[in-house]
Formats: sequence, C-alpha cells, structure tokens
Amino acid sequence: MHEWKTAPILFLAAVLMVILMVPQARAGVYTYGPKKMVVGSLTTYAVKEDESLIELARRFDLGYNEITVTNPSLDPFVPGKDVSVLLPTSWVLPDVGFYDGIVVNLSELRLYYFFEKKGLQLVRTFPVGIGSQGKDTPVGEFTVIERITNPAWHVPESIRKERPWLPAVVPPGKDNPLGSYALRLSLGDVLIHGTNRPYAVGRRDSHGCIRLYPEDISRLFKWVPGSVRVTIVRQPVKVGIRDNRVYIEVHTENAPKDVNYFDEAVSLLAKKQLLKYVNTEKLYRAIEQSRGMPVDISD
Repeated sequence: MHEWKTAPILFLAAVLMVILMVPQARAGVYTYGPKKMVVGSLTTYAVKEDESLIELARRFDLGYNEITVTNPSLDPFVPGKDVSVLLPTSWVLPDVGFYDGIVVNLSELRLYYFFEKKGLQLVRTFPVGIGSQGKDTPVGEFTVIERITNPAWHVPESIRKERPWLPAVVPPGKDNPLGSYALRLSLGDVLIHGTNRPYAVGRRDSHGCIRLYPEDISRLFKWVPGSVRVTIVRQPVKVGIRDNRVYIEVHTENAPKDVNYFDEAVSLLAKKQLLKYVNTEKLYRAIEQSRGMPVDISD
C-alpha cells in the first residue's frame, strides 16, 4: 500500500489512541442536607484485558487507596479480565462545623467542595494525595490566599537537602510536580495543586501539599472563588443518614494507631442522635471489615 494511502489510516489510529488515553474522571455534583449526608452510589465494572486498578481509579475519579481497599482480593496491576471491580463512588460527608468551601479528610484522602447554587446545597468531591509519614499535611482552618496558573516550583530547602540535584526553581512544564494549577493556603508552603505523577493520587506521597489529578485541579480551580475557606480534618470514622437509613464509613489505612473505632463510632452516633437506630452486630462487622465505603448499619 502506498504511503499516501496509509497516512489517513495512521492518522485516524493516532487520534483514536489519544481519545482512549484521555481520562474519563467523573466530577459529579450531589445535593445534600441534614437528612441526606451520604452522596453518590456504589457500582461495579467488568475489567477489560490489560486494564489495571490504577487506570480504573483515575477513570472513575477514585484514589489508589480507595479502589485497592475496596477490592482487597485483586492484584492492583493485573486484576484479571472480566473480573468485577467494586467502585466505591459513594461517601459519607465529613463532620465539620460549616459545610462551606473546601473540606479535606486526610483519613480517606479525599477533598469535598461545598457550595450553594439556586438555593440548593451542593457538593463535588475528588481524590487527593497527601503528605507522607513525617511530612504530614496539617489539620486546621485555612483560606486560599493565591490562585496560580502554570506555577513555578520554588523548591523548599528541606527538599533540596534530600535531593541536592534539584534546581532552586523548576519552571512550568511536564517536569513540574505542581502541574498546571495551584491554590496557595494561608499556611506557609502548603498548596492544593495538580501533579505530573497522577499515580500518586490516593497515596501519602507528598511533602505536605494536597495533590489532585490534572483534570480535577483544572475543574476545582475554575469553580472555587478566591479566599475560599479550607478545612482540613482527620476523620477515620464517619456516620450519616440517607433515606432514613444509618451508614458508617471506616478508614483504617491512614488513621492513627491508637484509634478505638468502636468508641469513635458510638460517640459520633450518639452526637447525631442515631445510636438507637443502629444494629450493633452490623456496626461491629462494618468496623471489622473497614472497606472504606458507606455501610448500612440500620437496625
């Protein structure tokens, strides 16, 4: 076949490959309220040949931690063709004083953006990467003080001591770990930013910053206003209601070692006046399994 005939075919193949490589992350928006503190819904997916859980996590806007904890029997790299993967695309909302602006729960490695539109209380949610052990992302109340497009990375001295070959400043581009967008918090060098290492989302792998998938930070950057409130919490146990049913969500992977999950759950349920509606056996089982997704514990 002549080159002029094969060129269109090769071009179409290249275009198709690019389309298939584009992540299909789901940035859903959910309503919530006092009687609806569980959003989203669980679903399943049949693995196709050569697909990994890491790829599926990004496609369905999940972190590596979420998809592996929910599917503990599957190999993250070779789960197997036609195997059914449970996608934990449902969440109990964190327990905070104000559902306003950005809330990050370090225990589940997930960010929530709360906002109001046309009288509706709405939330969007994204997986994140956070600080590694010893370089923990701080908890507390902060605000966004700067919005940055194509940020340059001014490498902190602490990192340059670990990796002396790094320059003082890494310019924007594919080698910049901050990605294309960043939100600077009112706390030193802590940023909410993108990444050039998307496989690190859903892991404790940063020096304290909060990382999002490139496609997620571009959405969040577009949506959040300046000076937005940022609340960072560490809540390994969350409880809430939906459709008059009580749910619990337990995360043990990134929790402190001294957490008593049962006591924590009972305390939260009592605080929300839900304890009398709970089946104790279901509560014990949910804590024991710790699947990192909402579990119905209603009596």
